[in-house]
Amino acid sequence: MTAETHLQGVEISAAQFFEIWHHYDSDGNGYMDGKELQNFIQELQQARKKAGLDLTPEMKAFVDQYGKTTDGKIGIVELAQVLPTEENFLLFFRCQQLKSSEDFMQTWRKYDSDHSGFIDSEELKSFLKDLLQKANKQIEDAKLTEYTEIMLRMFDANNDGKLELTELARLLPVQENFLIKFQGVKMCAKEFNKAFEMYDQDGNGYIDENELDALLKDLCEKNKKELDINNLATYKKSIMALSDGGKLYRAELALILCAEEN
Repeated sequence: MTAETHLQGVEISAAQFFEIWHHYDSDGNGYMDGKELQNFIQELQQARKKAGLDLTPEMKAFVDQYGKTTDGKIGIVELAQVLPTEENFLLFFRCQQLKSSEDFMQTWRKYDSDHSGFIDSEELKSFLKDLLQKANKQIEDAKLTEYTEIMLRMFDANNDGKLELTELARLLPVQENFLIKFQGVKMCAKEFNKAFEMYDQDGNGYIDENELDALLKDLCEKNKKELDINNLATYKKSIMALSDGGKLYRAELALILCAEEN
């Protein structure tokens, strides 16, 4: 079955949702934009018509919002709110616990308990179980395992069997995901280490809130297309949520600012 065929369904399974997302996010950058989004909207309308189904109110609102613009951008969360998907699987996309980047960062710290910089499959399974419990939903362990595997397939961009911060951050709505902004300003390891040492002015091995403020101001000034200095307080608050009692160590800041080197 094709992604377009899946769009005809009255209810879409978790696996079908994954196939739809993978098909339309053709460049794999974690969101649909530009031509990808317009193709999705066009094929959604065609598929529903072919199946003799009207657009749901959510679909109509979505088409009205994004159908006439070329600069729209949606993530998995936004797609989950449009498609009539199996209820349990996508509850965690709508969970209030992840309503902001700061909340997300705090959740990340909880589940990346060993500060490895990633969440493995067992940690992810616990993460999903807790989110579903917060929504007062209980599911069988076999189903939870299935959802965990699908989440890994959906988010694990480099196919290493674990999720990094930026990969799992796709659980956030696009407008709340400040990490998308920082994708365009990441540095190589050498540049990052040099910057860390420059802004760790007292050389104590971590960056405090004032030092981070100075670093972010300079980043905003140098990268005005990606970063908005008016959002500086939000950036800082979200990043400091990764800190250990106000101490932001090199490994945590690297999750935001250091690009992977292959």
